[in-house]
Amino acid sequence: MEHQEVMQCAAARRAVNDRVKGLIAEGLGLPIDVMLIDDDQPLFGRGLELDSLDTLEIVSLIDENFGVYITDDDKYVFGSINTIADFIEQARTP
Repeated sequence: MEHQEVMQCAAARRAVNDRVKGLIAEGLGLPIDVMLIDDDQPLFGRGLELDSLDTLEIVSLIDENFGVYITDDDKYVFGSINTIADFIEQARTP
């Protein structure tokens, strides 16, 4: 992979992460600046302190905005912004 291609892949990934952060913050009405959400910060517990009801809203937001549905078997996806973005990218890759 050439330098330019690596840079494009990194920029595309950053865009997915930033979009997921924005969707979650706005969709859940979180009173936090999305720039303060770390890509590896836990979404539940001591992280963003989301709860099980928030999970349903995130599933809906990801489905509506990325065309990717998260099933009960995919609950590991809710670990962080990075795990959600990984799932989205994997689901969208032919």
